Amino acid sequence: MRLLTLTLALVASLVPVQAHDLLPGKAQGPVLLKGATIHTVAQGELPEADLLMADGKILAIGTELSVPADAEVRDLTGYHLYPTMVALDSQLGLREIGMVRSTVDSYEVTDHNPQLRASVAFNPDSEVIPTVRRNGIGYAQLVPEGDLLAGRSALVSLDGWNLRDSLVQQDTGLHLYWPRADLPQGDSDARQQTQKQRQNRLEEVYQTFEAAQRYHLAQDGSLPLDTRWEAMRPLFEGKLTLFIHADDARQINQALDLVEQYGFKAVIVGGYDAVRVAERLVAMAIPVIYTHANGLPRRVDEPYDFAFSLPSLMHDSGITLALAWTGSWDSRNLAFAAGQAVAYGLPRDVALAAITSVPAQLLGAEGLGDLAVGQRASLVITQGDLLDMAQGNVVGLYLDGRLVDLDNRHERLYQKYRQR
Repeated sequence: MRLLTLTLALVASLVPVQAHDLLPGKAQGPVLLKGATIHTVAQGELPEADLLMADGKILAIGTELSVPADAEVRDLTGYHLYPTMVALDSQLGLREIGMVRSTVDSYEVTDHNPQLRASVAFNPDSEVIPTVRRNGIGYAQLVPEGDLLAGRSALVSLDGWNLRDSLVQQDTGLHLYWPRADLPQGDSDARQQTQKQRQNRLEEVYQTFEAAQRYHLAQDGSLPLDTRWEAMRPLFEGKLTLFIHADDARQINQALDLVEQYGFKAVIVGGYDAVRVAERLVAMAIPVIYTHANGLPRRVDEPYDFAFSLPSLMHDSGITLALAWTGSWDSRNLAFAAGQAVAYGLPRDVALAAITSVPAQLLGAEGLGDLAVGQRASLVITQGDLLDMAQGNVVGLYLDGRLVDLDNRHERLYQKYRQR
């Protein structure tokens, strides 16, 4: 065992620091993107239209636009323009190689860390980031992982020299991983023991929020500063959203009880059983970030494609829906997960909004997620339908009006082994 441990430690020590060598995009003058099919999200689809941008903003959309004499003109006839996607529930830049602990900075010890910010561990030079940008993702919500209160997330742009360049919005939410609600089958003693443990965890959650509320109500400047409870005060002031990670209907109902008691702004993340609790979610106006669009069924009596159809069922139930692909490198499949949901009944415009405008709204990010005058000039150029794996093919990406280099390690390896 000692030999195995030593071997693993040596292997880990030999892993090189992962960092790409691509330069962030530079500020540009006026740019006219001409003749593309523009998928605005809010205003629908505009065929053979033009988009003018300058100073990081969209100045005009339409035809026969008034264009500055010094504008760069790109003919995009036959191409498509979309808003850049926002990767929710992401560990991009926090996790490099999952099997090498020293490259994973998404998880912290202990159960109650509301004072922690995921953004402080963000690596803007991660080799993973260019591979994700290549599929049209321009922004990511950095989410801490953990048990119970894991910390606060942030929204970052995926093109910058450092965190200061990349940070779009700090403290987009506080993340609570709800205790599991399922019980082992068969052995009654094991069920009773597990049930007792789960009840203790629930009581621990409520005790934490009660302590935080007492601190909030009593804090007038005379109390000693407690960084944990200070980090939770915006929750009680309605200035911070509680993202509750829960899949089981029992978990969701328990979480909604907590939200009702304190009146928090909240979002359910995961949401596999959200349809079973749809009436309550809609009544409380609680959105759901669904993370299983390409997942497997959770129960033996469910059809193999049940998870694929859940976004459509949630939409039909009136739930405000966003789509996410939890993780790091695999979040590049976000557009295709949305396309899968479309194939199983989710309206295409709803699916597109679920990976662009709705995520921006949930994070309180102004100017993102839509192509409209005054919005950030953050957009994706594709050869075909962005949601179709066979046709999408991203050929251009602008973030705040800056053209982003789409080169990446995967592309280089592909070109290398083509020559073999």
